[in-house]
Amino acid sequence: MWSVLWAAVRSKAPYVTFPVAFVVGLVGSQLERLLRGDPPATAQEEKSISEQREDRKLQEIAAEDQTQVVSLKDKLEFAPRAVLNRNRPAEK
Repeated sequence: MWSVLWAAVRSKAPYVTFPVAFVVGLVGSQLERLLRGDPPATAQEEKSISEQREDRKLQEIAAEDQTQVVSLKDKLEFAPRAVLNRNRPAEK
């Protein structure tokens, strides 16, 4: 009789083991939570250097007046001069 019972338990072990392990784990976690109390508040994560840089750049862009732009005529003056002025149109 015992050999038949052990053979049945051995063949159905995965179906018996998982629920037992689940209940033991659940009871253990609840007991640990009860003994330890509330978990401590998590520290706020600091931003990485690249995230801080991106935030700073966005703030600088937002602070600028986007309607004040340099005219195209002024931009031509700041263009680098070609070697010996060969490729630059003649100014009159």
